[in-house]
Amino acid sequence: SHEDKLDEDSKRRLHTNPLRVLDSKNPDLQEICNNAPHLTEYLGEASRAHYAGFKAMLDGLNIAYVENPRLVRGLDYYNQTVFEWTTDKLGAQATVCGGGRYDGLIEELGGKPAPSIGFAMGVERLLLLVRDYGSLAYQAAPDVYAIHQGEGAALQAMKHAQILRAAGFDVLQHAGSQSLKAQMKKADASGARFALIVAENELSDGTVTLKDMQGRHEQTTVDAALLSDTLQQWKNA
Repeated sequence: SHEDKLDEDSKRRLHTNPLRVLDSKNPDLQEICNNAPHLTEYLGEASRAHYAGFKAMLDGLNIAYVENPRLVRGLDYYNQTVFEWTTDKLGAQATVCGGGRYDGLIEELGGKPAPSIGFAMGVERLLLLVRDYGSLAYQAAPDVYAIHQGEGAALQAMKHAQILRAAGFDVLQHAGSQSLKAQMKKADASGARFALIVAENELSDGTVTLKDMQGRHEQTTVDAALLSDTLQQWKNA
């Protein structure tokens, strides 16, 4: 009903990728876009469950976010949730990183079905931010290497890692599902001062096991709420 008010780019998108009209940067079209129905009001049951789960994960990790019902991706292989990381320091070039879920892409390319998530990052925009805010400190070895084993352990380790990063620790989480012994070798090779271990016992007890890779403190298991304080004491000792 608003087609006659659209610019040429949006008229083209109306027939090729209509959701992109909502992403128009033309200020003359913002009122039309703002008054458009929200995508979140038309989700199916499966999408609603995914949407609620994704928000619960972000809340659990204490990651601040703003819901944007008009956010779309230009590539049609994206599905479910999409996201952007933005800044108010670069004028109109606000998006530094954009991505989302693409559960069917790998199969479309000839691979085995594999639910996936990914993103693209604007290196030039990132460098502009670094230039404006000073160089990034580089530390070859992390403070903490997070190890996990068992169902649900990886997500719990991720939550612990997020808390530690917020407290100023540099944390590297193990990718994959190797044995604890193999992961501990990776922790040692990383040069990390501490290893954080989440396995079956820690999951059931709400605890975390800590190991000082330099041997200054004995390996110990503490309540998860004491994780950050314990490592801070070890670090300063």
